[in-house]
Amino acid sequence: MDDYEGEKFLNRLYFDLHMSDEVMHTSSKSDNKEEKVRKYLDRLKKVEDLALSSKQNGLDLLKELYYKKYVIKEEDIPKSYFELQKKIALDRGFGHVEIDKETRKEMSKSLIDDQKKSLDIWLEYLINKDSIYPEWFKYYAFQGMIKLGSYDKEKEIFNRRTNKTTNIFIELNREALAMTYDNIELVLNNRVINDEELKQLIDNGSFGKIYSHILKKLEKNRKDIDSNDGVWIKYNQGEDPEKLVDSLQGRGTGWCTAGYETAKSQLSNGDFYVYYTKDSSGEYKQPRIAIRMDGKDKIGEIRGIAEHQNLESEMENILKEKLKEFPDRDKYFKKEKDMEKLTQIYKEYKTRKLTIEEMKFLYEVDEKIEGFGYRKDPRIEEILKERNLKKDLSQVFNCNEDEISNNKQDVLDGKKIFYFHGNLDLRSLTSAEGLVLPEKIDGDLVLSSLTSAEGIVLPKEIGGYLDLESLTSAEGLILPKEIGGCLYLSSLTSAEGLILPKEIGKVLYLGSLTSAEGLVLPEKIGGDLGLSSLTSAEGLVLPEKIGRDLDLGSLTSAEGLVLPEKIDGDLKLSSLTSAEGLILPEKIDGDLGLSSLTSAEGLILPKEIGGCLYLNSLTSAEGLILPKKIGKVLYLGSLTSAEGLVLPEYIGGKIYANDDIKEYIRSEMNKENKKTK
Repeated sequence: MDDYEGEKFLNRLYFDLHMSDEVMHTSSKSDNKEEKVRKYLDRLKKVEDLALSSKQNGLDLLKELYYKKYVIKEEDIPKSYFELQKKIALDRGFGHVEIDKETRKEMSKSLIDDQKKSLDIWLEYLINKDSIYPEWFKYYAFQGMIKLGSYDKEKEIFNRRTNKTTNIFIELNREALAMTYDNIELVLNNRVINDEELKQLIDNGSFGKIYSHILKKLEKNRKDIDSNDGVWIKYNQGEDPEKLVDSLQGRGTGWCTAGYETAKSQLSNGDFYVYYTKDSSGEYKQPRIAIRMDGKDKIGEIRGIAEHQNLESEMENILKEKLKEFPDRDKYFKKEKDMEKLTQIYKEYKTRKLTIEEMKFLYEVDEKIEGFGYRKDPRIEEILKERNLKKDLSQVFNCNEDEISNNKQDVLDGKKIFYFHGNLDLRSLTSAEGLVLPEKIDGDLVLSSLTSAEGIVLPKEIGGYLDLESLTSAEGLILPKEIGGCLYLSSLTSAEGLILPKEIGKVLYLGSLTSAEGLVLPEKIGGDLGLSSLTSAEGLVLPEKIGRDLDLGSLTSAEGLVLPEKIDGDLKLSSLTSAEGLILPEKIDGDLGLSSLTSAEGLILPKEIGGCLYLNSLTSAEGLILPKKIGKVLYLGSLTSAEGLVLPEYIGGKIYANDDIKEYIRSEMNKENKKTK
């Protein structure tokens, strides 16, 4: 197309362009309107060519000029941006986060850097020796782009950008930009296009409206040709974010990970998974699902490309299948659901009556509210401070208000209590004589000074932990059917008469038990199982599922020991001197402690250990086949020779061994890695 038509198009849209300072600077008084604009565009082209041909980082210098003009300044970042970050933290359960001066500065720098990186993508594409576009179109596209803020998917329009806009510059979709140019060219040359709406938009000239119209068409075409068939790509923790960012730019996801600095920060904290389906060219390049990890095993967040970054309905089964690989998938969904529900209640509790279900949720009657923070969400306390506890819970349990309490004195006074809200700390009691406990306690029950179970009738349900750490005998002890937290029986020396609940939500600690005789363990333990004084495995039947650590640190022989197929935490077998009869799980997510083992004879280690491997007392490597993967540190401090050692494929941390062995392991592993590559 003749540039003349394009320049006429510019002059029609920017009717006062010829009067701007930039244009006047490049023209003479005798030039007419069209000549002034043409000379200005010629000058722009020369500046770009000079920047590209310069050996003195000319393009970088040119970028700095654009940054100065278009990137947000630190002093212009609105207070609302930082308030939004605080709200996001609050909605995710991190509490009322205060942003100090130093944090504010760091957040501002990250925001500014992300805007610069997103602007670079446009500049590098338009100011390029291989650029196919004439100068008038580059000017038109760039001037149109810098006026656009975030894309509102519901309204299907771009919001207007100002000097206080905190979003990165809009994503460059090269296909959409090419179609924008092609269609403008057709209309300016009086050619027919089969899209009347697009023709009207071109006549009106708004870049944002033309570009968004074409993006919508591409999205529709993608959905028309696209099946849900796709591929998952994993971006490893700590790797350069460039590949991840490039795969998201111009794809309309709305994910903040499309910003380089954000992606860098996220990859420093954990792996990142993206599910790609086919784009309009038939390649697996359209992002549909993102899974961000906190560390190796904890899901940080999941995002889709539907409204508000929700998951598209057709992607739900694909995500469900993928999440089978992640140990905390159920916990993640519960946290997400809990935070959404709490956020909704927090917005509305002052203006409407809460339902029974909402009150049960707030008072954590059936289960604890889980968030992404490290402490209990402070919004719960804020809401409950303004509620009448007895009135609310009497409605929940359909009982009298005087049967509800959160005051331990009511229990000590012998009042009949059905439901106790909070922790009941009775550690001062040395005898249970005359004690009438509530039927249900939603928090902890501390009876840590009781040495005998005589006369005690425990609640039917305890939501938190039960502390009976001074109890030396289980005689007369009838435990609740449900304990949501931990059970401490750390002074119990015999399991005689002990009937444990079928399920314990967190830790079971039986640290003084020296024999498993008569011990029937729960079917499921959500956290640690502490049997640190057990010297023999005779009669020991372990649960199929242990949520975290298994401490068998005093076991001197593996005879009769049957371990679970998988241990999600640490396995401590630090007193075993022989591996005879030891069958270890195929995978241990935490540490494996075999620090007293002096020989590897008969030792078959798991294929994968997520934490450290302690083999501190091993003096010979004969017969030692190490796991394929050791997530953290390998301890081989007593090894004198590496002869016969079969090495891992990966060690995530240090190697504690003498210098010769350490060097041998590293060099051999490097050789293998090079072969693999």
